[in-house]
Amino acid sequence: MATPKKIVAQALKRDTHCFHCGQTDDLQPHHRKGRGMGGSKVLDRVDNIMMICGLYNGGMESDPKLASLARAWGHKLAQWEDFDKAVFDGVEFRWYVLSASGEKVDLEFLDEPY
Repeated sequence: MATPKKIVAQALKRDTHCFHCGQTDDLQPHHRKGRGMGGSKVLDRVDNIMMICGLYNGGMESDPKLASLARAWGHKLAQWEDFDKAVFDGVEFRWYVLSASGEKVDLEFLDEPY
């Protein structure tokens, strides 16, 4: 089941590069909180999607060390974690919250402490 084009377009507008390596070509949508086998459309939301390169996407699924880092950086979420968990942009070296409206909010500019 493919991620809806509207959600991918919103994420592409927000995410101009892979959060891990900075690549700007051939980015693909990654669900921070996995849909599981068959997938649930409920998790197709812009604050759950981030655009990353295929190498990083595959690595998170096949390399336990990289998957552990991805969880620490907020790139992978456990089923009980909220979508407002911050994500680390390794290229910009900054933490952001991915909003439900499709924005990347710098933690420095949040009104409340994180």
